[in-house]
Amino acid sequence: MFRLISATSSPYARKVRIALTEKALPFELITEVPWHNTTQTPKYNPLEKLPVLLTPDGDSIYESSYILQYLELKYPDPPLLPPDIDGLLAARKLEVLCDGICDAFVLIFFERMRENGRSAVWLERQQRKIDNGLEELARLIGPRRWAVGDQLGLGDIATGTLLAYFDIRNPALDWRKRHPNLAAYCDRLAQHPSFRSSVPVPQVINEKVV
Repeated sequence: MFRLISATSSPYARKVRIALTEKALPFELITEVPWHNTTQTPKYNPLEKLPVLLTPDGDSIYESSYILQYLELKYPDPPLLPPDIDGLLAARKLEVLCDGICDAFVLIFFERMRENGRSAVWLERQQRKIDNGLEELARLIGPRRWAVGDQLGLGDIATGTLLAYFDIRNPALDWRKRHPNLAAYCDRLAQHPSFRSSVPVPQVINEKVV
């Protein structure tokens, strides 16, 4: 059986949880706060980041995009990527965009944790990435039921997990009001079984990390 080391609020980890569920691959969920000194993350990932997927044969697979690629190549049914090149590239583009938006928010999150010396210029730059990225997501998704093609796929998993993450970690962003099409899309995805079974839960970082 697979084991997934995960932070409960992480959209990166949630992407993998949803993919495993969609592919009907049983897994044990191991919840950690990777910033705490009790974490076992460095034992399995030299980059000390989550998620980490531990395979039944003892290998460790890390970085969410690579894990998803691993699962798609090793367990192609049901597919989470379209069969055509244009569809595949469109789904990958959404994943890159969503990961970039999330990366920018994480940088803001930790910059704000500094006791002194916060950079207003840095914070503004990261916020622009978030705002511009959400604008592009709203344009790419439009009014469609699914992000790419006619069934749940990687584009939906990447976009839906990102938007739900903002709901719990940055409600002040008010992305729903600015992008009602994304709000409706996110709410539809939330009803899908693999999304319902992986609702993110905030975690508290108790140790100093910056």
